[in-house]
Amino acid sequence: MHGTLLLSRTEISRMRRNRRFLITTLAFPVVLYLLIGTRAKATVYGVDFAAYYMVAMATLGSFSGALMNNSIRISQERKEGWIRQLRLTPLPPSAYVVAKLLAAMAISVPSVVIVLLLGRFVGSVHMSAGSWISVAVVVWLGALIFAALAVAIGYRLQPDQVQPIATLIYFVFIILGGVFFPLGGTLQQIGKFTPTYEAVKISTDLVGGVSVPAGLVVGMVVWLVIFVGLAALSVRAMAESV
Repeated sequence: MHGTLLLSRTEISRMRRNRRFLITTLAFPVVLYLLIGTRAKATVYGVDFAAYYMVAMATLGSFSGALMNNSIRISQERKEGWIRQLRLTPLPPSAYVVAKLLAAMAISVPSVVIVLLLGRFVGSVHMSAGSWISVAVVVWLGALIFAALAVAIGYRLQPDQVQPIATLIYFVFIILGGVFFPLGGTLQQIGKFTPTYEAVKISTDLVGGVSVPAGLVVGMVVWLVIFVGLAALSVRAMAESV
């Protein structure tokens, strides 16, 4: 366990030095919130637009780094033989994957916290301390869902294939999840089944002080199970080639 945690710390340090990671997980959500979230006046999902856009941008920051950066790096490291070298060490076989998941979870914390702080002090979003913590936890745990998907993609695909496919998945979940803009009509009916929509809707329900439908929570758990299963299958299928 100590070796896995040490590897996780190394992964976190490497990700913090990645400019692309800092842009997608920190700068992009913050700039969008300041430009859009604090200016638009409307009610979305039962809360003020500033509150909706706060949780939307926190969700964007948490899963962007977990999916995009992780999937590309895993694929590249597999190609370069880094995973094979780790297997020659005393680390358990699962150490690499666990370290990636832990690093994705840890590195998503700043983006979630910064956007929520902006929502409170710039967007004038008010709720109880318990609700703030609950929203942060929901958005933060969403990063684990996409970190698992990143493992599945990174293990399966070559580096030149990962980026376009991960980008396509990224934008599908952003749009259908109502992250850039709130959904309505048919698009909302489709988007209800995405983990991004579920994370945003659970969070806005918490902000609004209304009961969270159990189906939304179950939906996020189901997505996590699906992506963890895909990750496990990918790791097992590629075990002989890394």
